[in-house]
Parts: sequence; structure tokens; C-alpha cells
Amino acid sequence: MNIGVMYGGISAEREVSLSSGKAVLSACEFLGHEVVSLDPQDGMSTLIPSIKSVDVVFNGLHGGDGENGVIPGFLESLGVRYTGSGNEASAICMDKRVSKALVFRKNILTPDWVSLAMEDNVPEDHDLGYPLVVKPNSQGSTIGLTIVSNLTELNDAVILARKYDSIVLMESFVAGREITVSIIGDKAYPIVEIFPSHDVYDYDCKYTKGMTEYYCPAKIDVSGTLEIQAIAVRIHKLLGCRHYSRVDFRLDKNNKAWFLEVNTLPGMTETSNVPKSAKVAGMDFPELIQTIIDEALKD
Repeated sequence: MNIGVMYGGISAEREVSLSSGKAVLSACEFLGHEVVSLDPQDGMSTLIPSIKSVDVVFNGLHGGDGENGVIPGFLESLGVRYTGSGNEASAICMDKRVSKALVFRKNILTPDWVSLAMEDNVPEDHDLGYPLVVKPNSQGSTIGLTIVSNLTELNDAVILARKYDSIVLMESFVAGREITVSIIGDKAYPIVEIFPSHDVYDYDCKYTKGMTEYYCPAKIDVSGTLEIQAIAVRIHKLLGCRHYSRVDFRLDKNNKAWFLEVNTLPGMTETSNVPKSAKVAGMDFPELIQTIIDEALKD
């Protein structure tokens, strides 16, 4: 089978995407597929002949047009099968305001939030309390994210977040445990609990080997695990995701899971959580990649 592996791109997450893409490419070669590398760094139009030559595109882009629905929509316009969520679901999940609002309406816990447009002043008075999380509305890999404890820090954090997005999200901070649930197909896999060496699970902790400890399966009792996994699958379906995703939560002191966001194109690097979860479930990395490809071929 001819597989086009799309990775790299021009988003702030390019370096992570390059790592993911190389891992996926190696797995596809190991599986015996003919592989074409697709890096849209110089625009999608230059890649059209190569895209049309493959049976399926494995979308290994992170952030930007690869994950916000633009490139999925472009691939659909060419009539090419591709892995990951469609353009509408991708756009919804990339827009944290929208995904949180849809989840909130279904009575699923998510931290309170306020969004700021570029022309909005930073509110001196708000109901979110401190500490709170400030982050770009449509950015991944914790890029531009800050946890703040006062108004001065809030102003600085908004300035930083606005470097990456015209919309900034202010979100109540939920003290507790960092957990994530991988969805492959429509099935939830073992929960990963994350213990970063920094106070925040930031870019360095995510992508530097040895800076974070991961427990999988997380030390959560069976009933709690099943409940969180069920919520994750519900969110995955509610937002229209397909093939695979990763749903991030904070688990508070009462063991209540608070939804943070969905990553429709989660990382596939050595330190990434989806491969960790799949491995605990007995699925090695090449098998994981083949399973995702098979999901795409069903459509």
C-alpha cells in the first residue's frame, strides 16, 4: 500500500511534527508500505501530484492548518483518504472556546473560562479567581501557556498568549492530577497520569526525555477508570472526532475529571502518550499506526 506521511508544516509545533512524522514513516516502512514524505512547508499545491499518488495520507501535522481543519478539508477536496478527524471536528477541537462550550452544554465538567479578543482589555475583576491558566485559544503543546497568581502576571501572560493567537483563554485552575485518555477507533485505552518535573506540563517536559514521569495505567480504581474513559469516549463522539484522539483532563481532590481539551492529532514521538497507552494495552507502535490507517480505510 502507498502511504503518504504528512508532517512538518509551518506551525509553532513544526519540530514536534517532524519527530512524530519520522516515527510514523519508519513504522510504515517496517510494515512493508511504500512511503511518500509530504512536508507542506512550501505550500500544499506543490504536493498535489504526490498526494494523489497514495492510497491514504497519514496526517502527522500538529497545530496550525494541519489540525484546525484547513488541510483535512483540502485533502477531502482532492478525494484522498487521510487519518484523523475531518475538517469540521478538527476546527471545533482546535477552538478551545467552542469545544468547551459544547462539552459544558452536555453537563460534562470543564473549568470556568473567559475569552479575550485582541481588542479586549485584560479584566482587573473576574470571577475565575487565582491561580488561573492563560493560554492561546487555538494552540497546542502548551505553547504560550502560563499559570498566574495575580493581575501583573495575568497581563504578562496575555501578552505572551497573544503572540500565538488573536483569542486568549483565561481558565480556572483545577488543582489535582494531570491525566489523559487515548481513543483509538471508538475505544478508550489505559489512562496515562503525568508527573512533570516543572510545575506546568510545558513544552520541555512534553518533548524532552526524562523530564516527565508517566504512570500507565494511572493509579485510579476500576470504577473511576471506567467512568473517566466513558466520558472521554463521549467527548470524542460529541465533537465528531474519528480514528483516534487524546482527551486531556485534570482530576481534582474528589476524583472528579475536568475536561481541558481534545487533541485530534496527538503526538507520535518517543515521549507521546497515545503510544504509551497503546503499548500497555498490548499494541506496539507499528500495530498502532496500522490500526489508525485501517480506521481511515473504512471511510
